[in-house]
Amino acid sequence: MAIEIILVILAIIGVIAAYYFLKTATHLLVNTVLGLIIFFIANAVFNVGVPYSFAALLVCAFGGIPGAIIVILLHMSGIAF
Repeated sequence: MAIEIILVILAIIGVIAAYYFLKTATHLLVNTVLGLIIFFIANAVFNVGVPYSFAALLVCAFGGIPGAIIVILLHMSGIAF
């Protein structure tokens, strides 16, 4: 549970940093949607088996593409999710 909370906090910090670097909300919105799509495709097509938990969806939504990859890798390695 602590790992998920830390990942959510890191994802929030990453989104804030990305906002200051990009200065547009469009890029963040596209990154969020792509992260959630990657998370869904990994479960639906590749049958990764990551549960759709609140923490996993938050990391994917705030972290975008890197967040989705982190969630999938942490699940496959058995560390979290």
